[in-house]
Amino acid sequence: MQQRRIYLDNSATTYTDERVLQEMLPYFGQVYGNASSQHFFGRDALKAVDKAREKIAAAIGCKPSEIYFTSGGTESDNWAIKGLAHARADRGRHIITTSIEHPAVMKTCAALEKEGFEVTYLPVDSEGIISLDELEKSIRKDTVLISVMIANNEMGAIQPFRQIGEIAKKHSVIFHTDAVQAVGNVPIDVVKDNIDMLSMSAHKFYGPKGVGVLYKKNGLKIGRFMDGGEQERNMRASTLNTPAIVGMGKAIEIAVADMTENNAHISALRDYFVSQVLEKIDHIYFNGPKDMSKRLPSNANFSFEYIEGESILMLLDMAGIAVSSGSACSSGSLEPSYVLLSVGVPIEVAHGSIRFSFGKNNTVEEVDYTVKVLVDTVNKLREISPLFKSVKGESKYV
Repeated sequence: MQQRRIYLDNSATTYTDERVLQEMLPYFGQVYGNASSQHFFGRDALKAVDKAREKIAAAIGCKPSEIYFTSGGTESDNWAIKGLAHARADRGRHIITTSIEHPAVMKTCAALEKEGFEVTYLPVDSEGIISLDELEKSIRKDTVLISVMIANNEMGAIQPFRQIGEIAKKHSVIFHTDAVQAVGNVPIDVVKDNIDMLSMSAHKFYGPKGVGVLYKKNGLKIGRFMDGGEQERNMRASTLNTPAIVGMGKAIEIAVADMTENNAHISALRDYFVSQVLEKIDHIYFNGPKDMSKRLPSNANFSFEYIEGESILMLLDMAGIAVSSGSACSSGSLEPSYVLLSVGVPIEVAHGSIRFSFGKNNTVEEVDYTVKVLVDTVNKLREISPLFKSVKGESKYV
């Protein structure tokens, strides 16, 4: 009998939609010219790139000339933050971000600190949301950049990014947002939301891996990211990945068109899953916003007391269920999630955390099976846990 294969790690990556794949295929073998070449092979490829650029711009409410293709969200974050910091170093060397950003932002800011920049890491509340008052109080005369993600990759918490944009504009500070988890899940209009720079990655919304975008508002000066050719209006050297760019354009077009329908389906599955887990398992933390409208529709993050998250993950994997113990970009670390520690989850409890992230192809039947296996798994691990044997009473926190 073939083992079940249930994928509940959509925050790490989604599959490539079949419609996206079909859109990409001609650009591997039929329309294969270099989009920078001057002959008709190149012009055909460039026409496809420009069409994708227009689709992506339409999805976030900007101009096609403000879209720059990259290798993914990490490059876009690095380019936005380092490029802006270096370009405006003569105006100030202070950056504001949060304590729960993706490593692509956290480590970029840490690298800039070694160059003499100052970074304020805003704390978050118990649900992972920053204080707008604290943000405004943190702005100084030498503040050049605010970088705050729209939605957190581990807990799904959605920041008040529109108000952040208003505050940044009020104080004439550039606002960059890592929207990698948000695009396709949260409506975004960079003009209305006062966003100056935005990072995204195609593989988070059913597009191909290895391609992303940096939106940069026209007129905003940032440093060139890589030296070499004159691609992307002489801002980002490297031969354009035409098939992937075409796929990204198709993927975002579908994601925006289907957002309402997909979010309704995915959030219903997630809500049902959360209710079942809370009902059937004691001694757990439900991490992130309890108001589901303030978190990504796909996200459910739990910490299970007295057992290790890695053990849960492995047993679920053996049962054919794919989940994550945190950010895929930090999965090699044995340290507990800094995101969960930032919201006050005790260090010993944070070690027992699992992120479940649902996608548009998941079903109620898959949720029921996952809940059953999860209950059995937690019970089995707690039976051999010396800590759990000594515990009496109800869960401390839900």
